[in-house]
Amino acid sequence: MLSKTANAASYFVDRHREEGRGAKTAYREVESGRSITYEDLTRGAETLAGALKRAGVRPEERVAMLVLDQVEFPQIFWGALKCGVIPVPLNTLLAPQVYDAILQDSRASVLFVSAPLWDAVGPVVGDNPYLRHVVVIGDAPEGTKSYDAFIEGAEPQETCAVSSDEVAFWLYSSGSTGQPKGVAHVHSALRATADTYGAEVLQIAEDDVVLSAAKFFFAYGLGNAMTFPLSVGATTLLFGGRPTPQGMIETIRDHQPTVFCGVPTLFAAMVAQMGREGAPDAPLRICI
Repeated sequence: MLSKTANAASYFVDRHREEGRGAKTAYREVESGRSITYEDLTRGAETLAGALKRAGVRPEERVAMLVLDQVEFPQIFWGALKCGVIPVPLNTLLAPQVYDAILQDSRASVLFVSAPLWDAVGPVVGDNPYLRHVVVIGDAPEGTKSYDAFIEGAEPQETCAVSSDEVAFWLYSSGSTGQPKGVAHVHSALRATADTYGAEVLQIAEDDVVLSAAKFFFAYGLGNAMTFPLSVGATTLLFGGRPTPQGMIETIRDHQPTVFCGVPTLFAAMVAQMGREGAPDAPLRICI
């Protein structure tokens, strides 16, 4: 049965406006200081949905996202879900030939790309038979459209009705045993992981500030920095660069997150670094 409430965007984005959380910061970029509130996130997703519809992108078509951890990412991701389009976040560290294979395999009709990543994907977009729009966040090279121009004047769209087991987004595997393979995730899976791991194990709360070393394009990072904090109205810090031990220690010290999500190898390197320099003073819970 189709319903708006089955759309993951309804729970993770829309309800924050209804519950009076619109003025609260949802995301803040560590390096630039840019931030968006929950109201900004909702409006941005609605506008992106309208821009996709205006561009002729139909429900169940794929849009690829070669996007750094920046405030545009959640607006694109949830905007696609709001209009039934399937976002496909891509690993930002791959080679052009791998992006070519993924774009061909997914048959994405739109590619969103952060300007610093253009050189890695630019050489392969010209020969792609499926891409109808290439949208660059930042300075747009010739033959592409800037993100601001793509969304300008678009009519905001309400969240569309879907079924709970309808495909919401794809992620691609690492490709360790061949070319990366697309893995489909349904709308209800996002709520299920937030209700179980996010609420019961991590016990995330509205007053938490979350920092994830894992990026949005990983399933682990998508939960840490997207669905878990959005499920309770928490604030997420976005670190756009590589999560080096020193960079994570400095970010924890300077921005005081209450939840830090990483992996054992990073934690080991951070402990070694802190053994030499001392640990940052922060009210921190660790998520592995």
